[in-house]
Amino acid sequence: MSEKNLILVTDVGSTTTKARLFHKTHGEWRFLVAGEAPTTVESPYEDVTLGVKNAVREIEELIGHKILCKDGSHIEKPCNDEVGVDLYCTTSSAGGGLQMIVGGVVNTMTAESANRAALGAGAIVMDIIAENDERPIYEKIRRIRNLRPDMIMLAGGTDGGTIERVVGIAEMINAAQPQPRLGIDYKLPIVYAGNVNARSYIRNLMDKEFALKEVENIRPSLEVENPEPARKATHELFMEHVMSHAPGYTKLMKWTDIDIMPTPAGEGLAIQLIAKTYNTNVIGVGLGGATTNVYSVVDEQFVRSVSANLGMSYSCCNVMKESGVKNILRWIPFDISEKEIRNILTNKMIRPTTIPHTLKELIIEHAVAREALRLGLQHHKSIATRLKGVRLEDREITLKRTSESTLETYIEMMKIKILAGTGGLLSHAPIRIQSLSIMTDGFLPEGVTRMFQDSVFMMPHLGVLSTVHPDIAWNIFDKDCLVRLGTVIAPVGTAKEGEALSVKLEMPDGDTIEKNLKFGEIARIALPEGQEANAEIKPARGFDVGEGTGHKLETKVWGGVSGIIIDARGRPLLLPDDEQERKNKLIEWARSLELYPLDQLSKLSEES
Repeated sequence: MSEKNLILVTDVGSTTTKARLFHKTHGEWRFLVAGEAPTTVESPYEDVTLGVKNAVREIEELIGHKILCKDGSHIEKPCNDEVGVDLYCTTSSAGGGLQMIVGGVVNTMTAESANRAALGAGAIVMDIIAENDERPIYEKIRRIRNLRPDMIMLAGGTDGGTIERVVGIAEMINAAQPQPRLGIDYKLPIVYAGNVNARSYIRNLMDKEFALKEVENIRPSLEVENPEPARKATHELFMEHVMSHAPGYTKLMKWTDIDIMPTPAGEGLAIQLIAKTYNTNVIGVGLGGATTNVYSVVDEQFVRSVSANLGMSYSCCNVMKESGVKNILRWIPFDISEKEIRNILTNKMIRPTTIPHTLKELIIEHAVAREALRLGLQHHKSIATRLKGVRLEDREITLKRTSESTLETYIEMMKIKILAGTGGLLSHAPIRIQSLSIMTDGFLPEGVTRMFQDSVFMMPHLGVLSTVHPDIAWNIFDKDCLVRLGTVIAPVGTAKEGEALSVKLEMPDGDTIEKNLKFGEIARIALPEGQEANAEIKPARGFDVGEGTGHKLETKVWGGVSGIIIDARGRPLLLPDDEQERKNKLIEWARSLELYPLDQLSKLSEES
């Protein structure tokens, strides 16, 4: 790698363009400064480079170094003492990101495989069209025609099997004649990743009307899934056909040193970077304003899911709809009516850039976040699946047999050793323990789990940077991006009363701390970031921390800005049915973790 001094990375988001500048100091790469500006993808601007320039100019003002050329028409490269940077790259989700329709023969087989491949490429999957999804053909055709996707991925059939069904899906798409979302002056891209024997038929049907790309079968046999060729083709077609037609992207693509990457794909690379570095199973979440993206790396298998209707601003009312108002209310330790909750969240939806100004508003927003994470993980588990050991004599599996429950999730929280969060609400929580509490209540980690979060929202930036300079990306990631929140110790099991957990910690200074918690309690022990303690964890009878019911676990725990959290509330976490008892329990937990100012919290509770 040649000597470099400044690297600029931007994320062109749906509402905000976020610029991050990295520099080399004392022989290592570090985060230097951030600049942000509204994204300019819509009328009257309709040129994303205007928002990029505005974010970059904020950086220029902060550091006194010019990055744009004299006339502001491009980013100057390479860097010298007066102007420019050595490398510029960007991610983007502006204009709704990459929106796709997925087609397959069987919902729980090839369609699911194609869905996982599309999600892994950073797409929002608008709909999954399958032969056995029980909708009439005319309804599927109308759905394909009305959605106006950026791209379609078509899969189906194992290599050497029947071609009739996958050709039938192709004929349905052809009959619908879908038009691309960003204009009609180019052909809609289609990735075909199905039975290789059907290629000639697919080509005859689609080659004239669509930009067809043929890749290896995503499911060459029932036991094998091969998503990478389809993911790669999706990204290439996204750059060639979709991004080139978005307002200003042709100009932006000429500025960048590498291809523009969808924001979720950048976040996913960052999560994979954590898993690779720590060599363990990881779940990450990008809690955005419009979507909740959940990523998992389990036994080196990466999966991403996007809940396009779950978010903290544009989509907060969808969270309320999906979870139900009562599930949001259960996290609120004061009296508030369903009508008031609806009004507050509706106001947030129509004014998405507002932030909480009172403790009451903050607690309500955090309650919504807990439900968004719970629902996002629930959706992710339905994507992160594997066959339950189907054994077949024949090469083909019938639709009837596959429509039965043949899938199961492989996400087991006891096997997840790291949880990591990014997104505005988590990164900008007033105090770090709040984001740890939100992730703990939303994801319900089990056993011993390390907790990380993004410091100032730069996981997508470092994800795309890792594709060209992984060492630089990890150094910045490690030193400036990843906030080590601490460790959560949480036994699985429930009880009515009595002791649930005994924890003894041998601290780095030689002291020994012992905590005996009753069922329903939670405690916090200070252990600074960068320090480790030896832990002896003894669950009571009926509880499990990873070694079996009632068995002791000896392990290391890692400190962080929030320390060690000992969570004896049980798994699953069940809140009291009695309203006053529930509120008292929430206040007790908030007091134990020092989540909110206690005087203000007590006042809110008394007023209610």
